Amino acid sequence: MSMQKTIKLSGFNNLTKILSFNFYDFCIAMNEEQKQEYINYIHSKYCAANIRDIARNICKIIEANILNESIQDYDPVGASTMTLMSDIKGGKWEETVSTANASVKMHLDKSHITTHTYPDASDPEGICTFRLDLDVATCGDIIPLNALNYMFEVFECDVVYIDYVVRGYTRLADGKKIYNDHYFNSIQDFIKKETLEQYQYRQDINIAHDNIWQTKLMVKQMGPENYLLDPNDRNHKDIDHKMELLNREMREVFHLN
Repeated sequence: MSMQKTIKLSGFNNLTKILSFNFYDFCIAMNEEQKQEYINYIHSKYCAANIRDIARNICKIIEANILNESIQDYDPVGASTMTLMSDIKGGKWEETVSTANASVKMHLDKSHITTHTYPDASDPEGICTFRLDLDVATCGDIIPLNALNYMFEVFECDVVYIDYVVRGYTRLADGKKIYNDHYFNSIQDFIKKETLEQYQYRQDINIAHDNIWQTKLMVKQMGPENYLLDPNDRNHKDIDHKMELLNREMREVFHLN
């Protein structure tokens, strides 16, 4: 039977800030061999180990201390990772409680990063998609929005959904409750202007009084060379039809139709 010890929290920021970064990458496969080539590319670039390293860099940017990590690749496709972390700025505090079988460390701060990937090469027309969902849930002084520019740098984002919510409340020294500890107008305030200019469709929802924000982006229309696995296929007889299908797919994802 394990022993459980209650830890007294004093002056802890109980606000929970949740950043959800979801993006789609698109590709045109002209045959079954290219579909498999795309899946192999995704397996290589976005394997669980590589995504774990991205999560580690996010922790550095938002000044978080990594406590534990878990990674998993799946057969035939996909990967997941989880990173438990705590707030560096507030100082690392931990206490070890002994059980019958092990020593368990308990930490004052409660935060994590999770990722899941969803490759899809099953479309009969060869329009392949890759979706990655990355969620950062934090307590303490961490502001996960500060990592957005890095996410745009390391991921190939054709369509992007970004959601941000703040939940709960914390108390000031005088006992007053606050429901947000940082104020801003839009998620896009945290994204470089040069990045935003790469997207032709930009929707912004700001419900500040409910601590809810959302931004949706769709990349500007580009030529087929940006989506083909073999550059020689830009002269393929079906390329105009394939590009029409790809743009339709992107619009459907963006508008959720």
